[in-house]
Amino acid sequence: MKITVIGYYGAYPEGESATSCYLLEKDGFAVLLDCGSGTLSRLPLYKAVADLDAVVLSHYHHDHVADIGPLQYFHIVQNGIHGTNNILPIYGHQEEEEQFNRLTGKYTVGKSYQEKEPLTLGPFTFTFYKTVHPVPCFAMKITDGQKTCFYTADTSYFDRLSEYCKDVDLLIADCSFYEGMDGSGPGHMTSEECGKVAKAANVKQLWLSHLPHFGEITKLKEEAKKYYDGAISLAIEGLSFP
Repeated sequence: MKITVIGYYGAYPEGESATSCYLLEKDGFAVLLDCGSGTLSRLPLYKAVADLDAVVLSHYHHDHVADIGPLQYFHIVQNGIHGTNNILPIYGHQEEEEQFNRLTGKYTVGKSYQEKEPLTLGPFTFTFYKTVHPVPCFAMKITDGQKTCFYTADTSYFDRLSEYCKDVDLLIADCSFYEGMDGSGPGHMTSEECGKVAKAANVKQLWLSHLPHFGEITKLKEEAKKYYDGAISLAIEGLSFP
């Protein structure tokens, strides 16, 4: 299992960057986890867009789905140029039916997942857990049978989160606020909460992602280290696991 950060900001991208997007690969099979703003401009540096086998979306806020429309246009244009009929599956939840229906286009098809029901895509098995966010949102636990990753997507802290990600090899955590702040209103976590979850879950490695647009973001890592003494990385484009 290889995971590469494509986009790591929350809300909107800074210059030469993207919002939430992660590339998951193994044995030639490639999946995008979320498809935020700027994804289609950054992804080709790491993977040809035409080589994606699936997209899995945590929820429908713009910073996680803004480039779904451009991705659908990509397939219209490329299928037209090459005279092909390649269909891309895009997985999402159906709790917001109108948003889910938009996943289906001329060359894309929306497919639904269900909470806590395993979904197999190529070499990967996904399990979904509902988070605490202003709109329905689902964290993802992903395994290839050898390594396991947990992507919190967007969430404020809740007690069972550390149970869901217990002993995983990599935790990609929503870190939108600094130590001592309260992210529960907008539905995000602080550096302190990320560190505490990683510690309680005994994860092997922590990535702080969904980063804020204020403050000195290197402090997020310093703050999380007060609560978790394992390996911590601040998400940046191109960061990869393992």
